Amino acid sequence: MKMLAAVLDRMQMPSPYAQSKPVTVETIEIGEPGPGEVLVRITAAGLCHSDLSIINGDRPRPMPMVLGHEAAGVVESCGPGVGDLSRGDSVALVFVPSCGHCLPCQEGRPALCEPGAAANGAGTLVGGHRVLTRKDGQVLNHQVGVSCFAEYAVVNRGSLVKVTPDLAPEVAAVFGCAVLTGVGAAINSAAIRLGQTVAVVGLGGVGLSALLGALAAGAREVVAFDVLPEKLDLALSLGATRGFRADDPDVVAQLRAAIPGGVDIAIEAASSVPALDLAWKLTRRGGTTVTCSLPNPAHHLQLPVVQMTAEERTLKGSYLGSAVPARDIPRFIELYRAGRLPVDRLITHRLRLAEINQGFDRLAAGQAVRQVIVF
Repeated sequence: MKMLAAVLDRMQMPSPYAQSKPVTVETIEIGEPGPGEVLVRITAAGLCHSDLSIINGDRPRPMPMVLGHEAAGVVESCGPGVGDLSRGDSVALVFVPSCGHCLPCQEGRPALCEPGAAANGAGTLVGGHRVLTRKDGQVLNHQVGVSCFAEYAVVNRGSLVKVTPDLAPEVAAVFGCAVLTGVGAAINSAAIRLGQTVAVVGLGGVGLSALLGALAAGAREVVAFDVLPEKLDLALSLGATRGFRADDPDVVAQLRAAIPGGVDIAIEAASSVPALDLAWKLTRRGGTTVTCSLPNPAHHLQLPVVQMTAEERTLKGSYLGSAVPARDIPRFIELYRAGRLPVDRLITHRLRLAEINQGFDRLAAGQAVRQVIVF
Protein backbone atom coordinates (compact mmCIF):
# COMPACT_ATOMS: atom_id res chain seq x y z
CA MET A 1 0.00 0.00 0.00
CA LYS A 2 1.25 3.48 -0.87
CA MET A 3 1.34 6.29 1.71
CA LEU A 4 3.00 9.61 2.50
CA ALA A 5 5.80 9.46 5.06
CA ALA A 6 8.58 11.66 6.47
CA VAL A 7 12.00 10.14 5.73
CA LEU A 8 15.39 11.09 7.16
CA ASP A 9 18.33 10.06 4.94
CA ARG A 10 21.22 11.70 6.78
CA MET A 11 21.81 12.99 10.30
CA GLN A 12 23.58 16.24 11.23
CA MET A 13 22.24 18.36 8.41
CA PRO A 14 22.72 22.07 9.21
CA SER A 15 19.95 24.19 10.63
CA PRO A 16 17.68 25.96 9.93
CA TYR A 17 15.94 22.80 8.80
CA ALA A 18 13.36 24.73 6.81
CA GLN A 19 16.24 25.47 4.42
CA SER A 20 18.37 22.29 4.58
CA LYS A 21 15.25 20.04 4.62
CA PRO A 22 16.76 16.94 6.29
CA VAL A 23 13.30 15.35 6.40
CA THR A 24 11.60 14.69 3.07
CA VAL A 25 7.92 13.91 2.70
CA GLU A 26 7.50 11.31 -0.03
CA THR A 27 5.31 8.46 -1.19
CA ILE A 28 6.56 5.06 0.02
CA GLU A 29 5.22 1.51 0.30
CA ILE A 30 4.12 -0.14 3.55
CA GLY A 31 3.64 -3.88 3.87
CA GLU A 32 0.85 -5.84 5.48
CA PRO A 33 0.94 -6.64 9.20
CA GLY A 34 2.51 -9.99 10.03
CA PRO A 35 1.90 -12.26 13.02
CA GLY A 36 1.40 -10.23 16.18
CA GLU A 37 1.33 -6.94 14.22
CA VAL A 38 -1.30 -4.29 13.51
CA LEU A 39 -1.79 -1.79 10.69
CA VAL A 40 -2.77 1.60 12.15
CA ARG A 41 -4.03 4.68 10.32
CA ILE A 42 -2.26 7.57 12.02
CA THR A 43 -4.52 10.44 13.09
CA ALA A 44 -2.02 12.59 15.03
CA ALA A 45 1.71 12.49 15.78
CA GLY A 46 3.76 14.65 18.16
CA LEU A 47 7.20 16.14 17.55
CA CYS A 48 9.52 15.21 20.40
CA HIS A 49 13.09 16.08 21.33
CA SER A 50 13.99 12.41 20.78
CA ASP A 51 13.13 12.83 17.10
CA LEU A 52 15.26 15.97 16.95
CA SER A 53 18.12 14.05 18.60
CA ILE A 54 18.17 11.69 15.62
CA ILE A 55 18.09 14.55 13.12
CA ASN A 56 20.98 16.39 14.81
CA GLY A 57 22.96 13.18 15.47
CA ASP A 58 22.77 13.13 19.27
CA ARG A 59 21.01 9.73 19.13
CA PRO A 60 22.53 7.83 16.18
CA ARG A 61 20.17 5.47 14.40
CA PRO A 62 20.43 3.44 11.16
CA MET A 63 19.60 5.45 8.06
CA PRO A 64 17.42 5.99 6.08
CA MET A 65 14.53 6.01 8.55
CA VAL A 66 10.86 6.95 8.69
CA LEU A 67 10.68 9.16 11.78
CA GLY A 68 8.12 9.55 14.55
CA HIS A 69 7.39 7.75 17.82
CA GLU A 70 4.50 9.59 19.59
CA ALA A 71 1.10 9.08 17.99
CA ALA A 72 -2.53 8.11 18.05
CA GLY A 73 -4.44 6.27 15.38
CA VAL A 74 -7.19 3.90 14.35
CA VAL A 75 -6.76 0.17 13.73
CA GLU A 76 -7.12 -0.73 10.05
CA SER A 77 -6.30 -4.45 10.18
CA CYS A 78 -4.68 -7.03 12.44
CA GLY A 79 -2.18 -9.72 11.60
CA PRO A 80 -2.46 -13.36 12.70
CA GLY A 81 -2.53 -13.85 16.44
CA VAL A 82 -3.99 -10.44 17.33
CA GLY A 83 -7.43 -11.13 18.74
CA ASP A 84 -8.01 -8.31 21.21
CA LEU A 85 -8.12 -5.41 18.73
CA SER A 86 -10.52 -4.81 15.84
CA ARG A 87 -10.77 -2.52 12.84
CA GLY A 88 -11.93 0.92 14.01
CA ASP A 89 -10.44 0.74 17.53
CA SER A 90 -8.71 3.94 18.68
CA VAL A 91 -5.18 3.42 19.98
CA ALA A 92 -2.19 5.29 21.40
CA LEU A 93 1.23 4.15 20.18
CA VAL A 94 4.10 3.43 22.59
CA PHE A 95 7.78 3.47 21.60
CA VAL A 96 8.87 0.33 23.46
CA PRO A 97 7.27 -2.76 21.88
CA SER A 98 7.22 -5.03 24.94
CA CYS A 99 7.36 -8.75 24.16
CA GLY A 100 5.80 -9.90 27.44
CA HIS A 101 8.23 -12.82 27.80
CA CYS A 102 11.74 -11.53 28.62
CA LEU A 103 12.88 -11.11 32.23
CA PRO A 104 12.14 -7.33 32.49
CA CYS A 105 8.65 -7.89 31.05
CA GLN A 106 8.05 -10.74 33.48
CA GLU A 107 9.15 -8.46 36.32
CA GLY A 108 6.53 -5.89 35.29
CA ARG A 109 9.07 -3.55 33.67
CA PRO A 110 8.05 -3.55 29.98
CA ALA A 111 9.92 -0.29 29.33
CA LEU A 112 13.11 -2.37 29.61
CA CYS A 113 11.95 -5.13 27.23
CA GLU A 114 15.11 -6.76 25.84
CA PRO A 115 13.84 -7.80 22.37
CA GLY A 116 12.12 -4.41 22.10
CA ALA A 117 15.37 -2.57 22.88
CA ALA A 118 17.32 -4.69 20.38
CA ALA A 119 14.78 -4.09 17.61
CA ASN A 120 14.61 -0.35 18.35
CA GLY A 121 18.39 -0.06 18.09
CA ALA A 122 18.46 -2.01 14.82
CA GLY A 123 15.63 -0.02 13.21
CA THR A 124 13.37 -3.06 12.81
CA LEU A 125 10.12 -4.38 14.16
CA VAL A 126 10.34 -6.93 16.98
CA GLY A 127 10.54 -9.82 14.53
CA GLY A 128 13.74 -8.37 13.06
CA HIS A 129 12.16 -7.28 9.78
CA ARG A 130 11.18 -4.03 8.06
CA VAL A 131 8.00 -3.32 6.10
CA LEU A 132 8.76 0.15 4.69
CA THR A 133 10.27 0.62 1.21
CA ARG A 134 10.84 3.39 -1.30
CA LYS A 135 9.57 3.24 -4.87
CA ASP A 136 13.00 2.03 -6.03
CA GLY A 137 12.89 -0.85 -3.51
CA GLN A 138 15.22 0.70 -0.93
CA VAL A 139 14.32 -0.62 2.51
CA LEU A 140 13.64 2.01 5.17
CA ASN A 141 14.29 1.66 8.89
CA HIS A 142 11.65 2.00 11.60
CA GLN A 143 12.04 4.50 14.46
CA VAL A 144 11.54 2.56 17.71
CA GLY A 145 8.99 0.28 16.07
CA VAL A 146 6.55 3.13 15.39
CA SER A 147 7.58 5.48 12.49
CA CYS A 148 4.40 7.49 12.84
CA PHE A 149 5.26 10.59 10.75
CA ALA A 150 3.29 8.82 8.07
CA GLU A 151 -0.28 8.14 7.06
CA TYR A 152 -0.03 4.52 8.28
CA ALA A 153 2.19 2.42 10.53
CA VAL A 154 2.67 -1.31 11.03
CA VAL A 155 3.54 -1.93 14.67
CA ASN A 156 3.83 -4.78 17.12
CA ARG A 157 0.70 -5.41 19.21
CA GLY A 158 2.81 -4.61 22.29
CA SER A 159 3.24 -1.04 21.01
CA LEU A 160 -0.48 -0.26 21.24
CA VAL A 161 -2.84 0.74 24.04
CA LYS A 162 -6.55 0.97 23.28
CA VAL A 163 -8.14 4.32 24.16
CA THR A 164 -11.70 5.62 24.00
CA PRO A 165 -12.69 7.10 20.62
CA ASP A 166 -14.00 10.35 22.11
CA LEU A 167 -10.46 11.45 23.09
CA ALA A 168 -9.16 14.05 20.61
CA PRO A 169 -6.39 12.45 18.49
CA GLU A 170 -3.83 15.17 19.24
CA VAL A 171 -4.44 14.69 22.97
CA ALA A 172 -4.34 10.90 22.73
CA ALA A 173 -1.00 11.13 20.89
CA VAL A 174 0.88 12.89 23.70
CA PHE A 175 -0.04 10.16 26.17
CA GLY A 176 2.24 7.74 24.29
CA CYS A 177 5.48 9.61 25.05
CA ALA A 178 5.38 13.03 26.74
CA VAL A 179 2.74 12.16 29.33
CA LEU A 180 3.79 8.56 29.91
CA THR A 181 7.45 9.59 30.29
CA GLY A 182 6.93 12.74 32.37
CA VAL A 183 4.00 11.80 34.59
CA GLY A 184 5.48 8.32 34.94
CA ALA A 185 8.81 9.77 36.08
CA ALA A 186 6.99 11.64 38.84
CA ILE A 187 4.55 8.95 39.93
CA ASN A 188 6.36 5.68 39.16
CA SER A 189 10.10 6.43 39.18
CA ALA A 190 10.25 9.17 41.82
CA ALA A 191 7.22 7.81 43.72
CA ILE A 192 6.39 11.33 44.95
CA ARG A 193 4.51 11.29 48.23
CA LEU A 194 1.94 13.70 49.60
CA GLY A 195 3.57 16.87 50.92
CA GLN A 196 7.00 16.42 49.35
CA THR A 197 8.96 19.17 47.59
CA VAL A 198 9.84 18.72 43.92
CA ALA A 199 11.99 20.51 41.33
CA VAL A 200 11.59 20.00 37.58
CA VAL A 201 14.51 21.06 35.38
CA GLY A 202 13.63 21.48 31.69
CA LEU A 203 10.10 22.46 30.70
CA GLY A 204 9.44 20.77 27.40
CA GLY A 205 6.58 18.35 26.92
CA VAL A 206 8.14 15.72 29.20
CA GLY A 207 9.21 18.19 31.90
CA LEU A 208 5.84 19.91 32.07
CA SER A 209 4.16 16.50 32.19
CA ALA A 210 6.41 15.64 35.14
CA LEU A 211 5.37 18.90 36.78
CA LEU A 212 1.69 18.01 36.32
CA GLY A 213 2.38 14.52 37.65
CA ALA A 214 4.04 15.95 40.76
CA LEU A 215 1.04 18.19 41.39
CA ALA A 216 -1.36 15.28 40.88
CA ALA A 217 0.67 13.22 43.36
CA GLY A 218 0.16 15.87 46.05
CA ALA A 219 3.54 17.62 46.20
CA ARG A 220 3.29 20.77 48.33
CA GLU A 221 6.00 22.61 46.37
CA VAL A 222 6.71 22.09 42.67
CA VAL A 223 9.49 24.38 41.50
CA ALA A 224 10.11 24.91 37.77
CA PHE A 225 13.49 25.59 36.11
CA ASP A 226 14.18 26.57 32.51
CA VAL A 227 16.24 29.07 30.52
CA LEU A 228 13.19 30.50 28.72
CA PRO A 229 10.89 32.93 30.60
CA GLU A 230 7.84 31.96 28.55
CA LYS A 231 8.18 28.33 29.64
CA LEU A 232 8.46 29.41 33.26
CA ASP A 233 5.29 31.46 32.79
CA LEU A 234 3.49 28.42 31.39
CA ALA A 235 4.70 26.27 34.29
CA LEU A 236 3.40 28.80 36.80
CA SER A 237 0.04 28.92 35.00
CA LEU A 238 -0.14 25.11 35.26
CA GLY A 239 0.38 25.19 39.03
CA ALA A 240 4.13 25.42 39.69
CA THR A 241 4.62 27.16 43.03
CA ARG A 242 7.85 28.91 42.00
CA GLY A 243 9.94 29.39 38.88
CA PHE A 244 13.65 30.08 38.44
CA ARG A 245 15.94 30.73 35.48
CA ALA A 246 18.12 27.65 35.17
CA ASP A 247 20.98 29.70 33.71
CA ASP A 248 21.18 32.08 36.70
CA PRO A 249 24.56 31.38 38.41
CA ASP A 250 22.93 31.87 41.83
CA VAL A 251 19.94 29.62 41.16
CA VAL A 252 20.94 26.88 43.63
CA ALA A 253 21.32 29.40 46.43
CA GLN A 254 17.98 30.95 45.49
CA LEU A 255 16.23 27.61 45.67
CA ARG A 256 17.84 26.67 48.98
CA ALA A 257 16.84 30.04 50.42
CA ALA A 258 13.23 29.27 49.48
CA ILE A 259 13.36 25.60 50.50
CA PRO A 260 16.10 25.12 53.12
CA GLY A 261 18.31 22.13 52.36
CA GLY A 262 16.90 21.60 48.89
CA VAL A 263 14.00 19.59 47.47
CA ASP A 264 13.04 16.02 48.26
CA ILE A 265 12.84 15.09 44.56
CA ALA A 266 14.45 16.71 41.51
CA ILE A 267 13.47 15.57 38.01
CA GLU A 268 15.65 16.44 35.01
CA ALA A 269 14.03 16.47 31.56
CA ALA A 270 16.30 18.70 29.48
CA SER A 271 18.59 16.14 27.75
CA SER A 272 21.55 18.10 29.10
CA VAL A 273 24.36 17.15 31.48
CA PRO A 274 24.44 20.68 33.00
CA ALA A 275 20.71 20.36 33.64
CA LEU A 276 21.21 17.03 35.42
CA ASP A 277 24.07 18.53 37.44
CA LEU A 278 21.72 21.34 38.47
CA ALA A 279 19.01 18.86 39.46
CA TRP A 280 21.56 17.01 41.62
CA LYS A 281 22.59 20.23 43.36
CA LEU A 282 18.95 21.14 44.04
CA THR A 283 18.31 17.84 45.86
CA ARG A 284 18.52 17.69 49.64
CA ARG A 285 20.41 15.19 51.79
CA GLY A 286 18.57 11.87 51.61
CA GLY A 287 16.71 12.98 48.48
CA THR A 288 16.30 11.51 45.02
CA THR A 289 17.35 12.91 41.65
CA VAL A 290 15.59 11.39 38.62
CA THR A 291 16.63 11.80 34.99
CA CYS A 292 14.15 10.94 32.25
CA SER A 293 15.96 12.53 29.29
CA LEU A 294 18.21 11.11 26.57
CA PRO A 295 21.33 13.24 26.03
CA ASN A 296 24.12 12.38 23.61
CA PRO A 297 25.60 8.98 24.65
CA ALA A 298 29.09 10.51 24.63
CA HIS A 299 28.21 12.97 27.41
CA HIS A 300 29.15 12.05 30.99
CA LEU A 301 28.21 13.31 34.46
CA GLN A 302 30.82 13.74 37.19
CA LEU A 303 29.69 13.49 40.81
CA PRO A 304 31.47 13.33 44.17
CA VAL A 305 30.77 9.72 45.08
CA VAL A 306 31.26 10.36 48.79
CA GLN A 307 28.27 12.71 48.67
CA MET A 308 26.06 9.88 47.48
CA THR A 309 27.15 7.74 50.42
CA ALA A 310 27.44 10.30 53.23
CA GLU A 311 24.17 12.02 52.31
CA GLU A 312 22.31 8.83 51.30
CA ARG A 313 21.49 10.39 47.95
CA THR A 314 19.83 8.50 45.09
CA LEU A 315 20.39 9.13 41.37
CA LYS A 316 17.84 7.26 39.32
CA GLY A 317 17.11 6.75 35.64
CA SER A 318 13.57 6.66 34.30
CA TYR A 319 12.78 5.29 30.83
CA LEU A 320 9.23 5.57 29.49
CA GLY A 321 8.31 6.76 32.97
CA SER A 322 9.03 3.29 34.43
CA ALA A 323 5.53 2.67 33.12
CA VAL A 324 3.34 -0.28 32.35
CA PRO A 325 1.61 1.40 29.38
CA ALA A 326 -1.51 -0.79 29.37
CA ARG A 327 -2.03 0.13 33.04
CA ASP A 328 -0.80 3.72 33.12
CA ILE A 329 -2.14 5.30 29.94
CA PRO A 330 -5.80 4.57 30.86
CA ARG A 331 -5.36 5.87 34.41
CA PHE A 332 -3.52 8.99 33.23
CA ILE A 333 -6.33 9.61 30.73
CA GLU A 334 -8.84 9.41 33.58
CA LEU A 335 -6.80 11.98 35.53
CA TYR A 336 -6.90 14.19 32.42
CA ARG A 337 -10.69 13.81 32.22
CA ALA A 338 -10.95 14.74 35.89
CA GLY A 339 -9.00 17.96 35.24
CA ARG A 340 -5.97 16.85 37.26
CA LEU A 341 -3.64 16.40 34.26
CA PRO A 342 -4.45 19.23 31.81
CA VAL A 343 -2.02 17.92 29.20
CA ASP A 344 -4.01 19.48 26.35
CA ARG A 345 -2.45 22.79 27.44
CA LEU A 346 0.98 21.45 26.44
CA ILE A 347 -0.05 21.41 22.75
CA THR A 348 1.22 24.69 21.36
CA HIS A 349 1.10 24.06 17.60
CA ARG A 350 -0.85 21.92 15.14
CA LEU A 351 0.94 21.18 11.86
CA ARG A 352 0.58 19.49 8.51
CA LEU A 353 3.08 16.79 7.57
CA ALA A 354 4.57 19.12 4.95
CA GLU A 355 5.53 21.58 7.73
CA ILE A 356 7.67 19.08 9.64
CA ASN A 357 11.06 20.74 9.03
CA GLN A 358 9.74 24.10 10.24
CA GLY A 359 8.40 22.29 13.29
CA PHE A 360 11.83 20.93 14.15
CA ASP A 361 13.33 24.43 13.81
CA ARG A 362 10.76 25.62 16.33
CA LEU A 363 11.54 22.71 18.65
CA ALA A 364 15.31 23.28 18.42
CA ALA A 365 14.82 26.95 19.33
CA GLY A 366 12.65 26.12 22.33
CA GLN A 367 9.69 27.94 20.78
CA ALA A 368 7.22 25.10 21.30
CA VAL A 369 6.19 22.64 23.98
CA ARG A 370 4.32 19.96 22.00
CA GLN A 371 3.67 20.31 18.28
CA VAL A 372 1.29 17.77 16.79
CA ILE A 373 0.92 16.80 13.17
CA VAL A 374 -2.76 16.23 12.47
CA PHE A 375 -3.63 13.95 9.55
